[in-house]
Amino acid sequence: MTQQAQRTTVRAEIVLDVICVHSYLGYTRFARAAERLRATGVAVEVDFLPFELAPGAGTVGAPLLEVLERTFGPQAVAGITQLAAAAVQDGLDLHYERAVATGTFEAHRLIALAAAQGRAEQMVERLFRAHFTDGLHIGDAATLAALAAEVGVRTDGDGAAPAPELLQARLDLVRRRGITAIPVFLIDGVPPLTGSQSESALFAALQAAAGAARTA
Repeated sequence: MTQQAQRTTVRAEIVLDVICVHSYLGYTRFARAAERLRATGVAVEVDFLPFELAPGAGTVGAPLLEVLERTFGPQAVAGITQLAAAAVQDGLDLHYERAVATGTFEAHRLIALAAAQGRAEQMVERLFRAHFTDGLHIGDAATLAALAAEVGVRTDGDGAAPAPELLQARLDLVRRRGITAIPVFLIDGVPPLTGSQSESALFAALQAAAGAARTA
């Protein structure tokens, strides 16, 4: 490991929502690509930008499959069943029959809090898994507090979540940037990548950013 590699840092912003299956697939692949690059001595810093698939949605919670069928018809349920089968290839275990439809505003506040404590990546992964695998209600305050504790994120005292107004400002900023579909991967010096990109495509983008950083 060279001294130059130790100094190289790649920065990435990821726009996602933790109830979006394409975000889950894309982030899972990005995380693996980032770990491969980190193993070479390159630092990868990740910032998560919030996006709500259903802005203003309530957090009462309802069975996701019922909501999807009622809103989009039975073809939507068939489509996600196929996605769940395909996700196995990425090591993901998706259980839509357990999933709870909910708004994600408070989940995004928790991610911002975790980021301030250096645990954003762990928090995002846990929220995805809570929703898609465990069938937990990630719009529920008690559930979010339990997940935060599991990851080691403090939620009281100095660990207070950012004000709702600050999160709303970030959500509005993402929209003003013209982002209407997720996930989006914004990696230093590389054209934006949209959708659940392959691990190889994400690794190539990270490598390109690292190469540019070394020669800058």
